[in-house]
Amino acid sequence: MESTREPPPYPSAARLSDSLCYPQYSASLKCLEEYKSDKGKCQDQFDLYKECKKKEREARLERNRKRSFFQ
Repeated sequence: MESTREPPPYPSAARLSDSLCYPQYSASLKCLEEYKSDKGKCQDQFDLYKECKKKEREARLERNRKRSFFQ
């Protein structure tokens, strides 16, 4: 049975591992380890993580807009 977990009401209080962007975050750190902190070689991973966080933020703002009392 597949679980349909709802995101926590306050994602900023959630654990990082609960984020939908955790795989991109992990890939960024792994890349830095592999290339001895040579950030230039990890730019693709950084960009993927940044884009994921942007989408996550937009989704959170949209959820909050739908819950607003002042509509």
